Amino acid sequence: MTILVCGETLIDFLPEQRGPLKSVEGFRRRPGGAPANVAVGLSRLDAPVQFWTRVGDDPFGDFLVDTLVDAGLSETHIERDPTAKTGLAFVSLGTDAEREFSFHRTASADTRLDPARVGSTLLSDVSWVHFGGVTLADEPARTATFDLARAARDAGATVSFDPNARPELWIDFDYAESLSTALSLADVAKVTDEDLAATEFDTEQSPEPMAASVAAAGPHTVVLTLGSEGALAYATPEAPWNETGEPQTVRHAGYPVEPVDTTGAGDGFTAGALAALAAGESLAAAVEQGNAVAALTTTEPGAMTALPTRESLAAFHAEQS
Repeated sequence: MTILVCGETLIDFLPEQRGPLKSVEGFRRRPGGAPANVAVGLSRLDAPVQFWTRVGDDPFGDFLVDTLVDAGLSETHIERDPTAKTGLAFVSLGTDAEREFSFHRTASADTRLDPARVGSTLLSDVSWVHFGGVTLADEPARTATFDLARAARDAGATVSFDPNARPELWIDFDYAESLSTALSLADVAKVTDEDLAATEFDTEQSPEPMAASVAAAGPHTVVLTLGSEGALAYATPEAPWNETGEPQTVRHAGYPVEPVDTTGAGDGFTAGALAALAAGESLAAAVEQGNAVAALTTTEPGAMTALPTRESLAAFHAEQS
């Protein structure tokens, strides 16, 4: 039941103080990129995972590859680009631990995933494929990502998608149109209100009809994360984990924690939920596990570095019971 994750690996520069970027004088280097966080999160939860990404043949790329390998990921599909730099993201933190990003990734290595790589070798023994929205904003990574999703569906794999909306990245392509195409290719989608802003979806709806409207665009299962209020999942009768014969809704209120940094919480949720679903657990169990991983991720600075192991997740559950 191998899960293939596709997308960017970046350097996150985290501020040494809270406030707007213009006032921050120092930063700490951390590994990041939403799909990279998901891949590492899956590995730490002992889920079988492969990661297709591309970083520069530069010192930042060296650091990221070492980090991914140390996290238990194979180098099989981790590519080095000899002529493009590794992408960077500078992060600012507000007083409530919420964050904003400033990306420096024009023509960076992660935008240059090669569509020619999509084929039987990449998808060998893969039962799930997960992709994010950032690589859809630039060619050739856009074509490579869409081709991978289509090939995965043709091969009978389950396809999951997280838009991870970053408005400043969308220059050459229309975000709303790209989101529509991605949803049409996905079996499972994890979304937020922010992901659906500036699209045809009505974000003023309550969570259940909002999730149902996203499901009408293609996925049989939609998980809407709600920040400190947890998450809601909606599954159509076509979802393999829905045995009711009717649309199924599951909601979990999340876990109260004192957040230090919310960077990567959504990616942690995705890793936790995917690990559960890929292992054959129920939709309710997947939402609960996603919330637990997300909560733990917010209690430490950074995204990838804060993702919990299976053991720390078990200890967290023990504390909650």
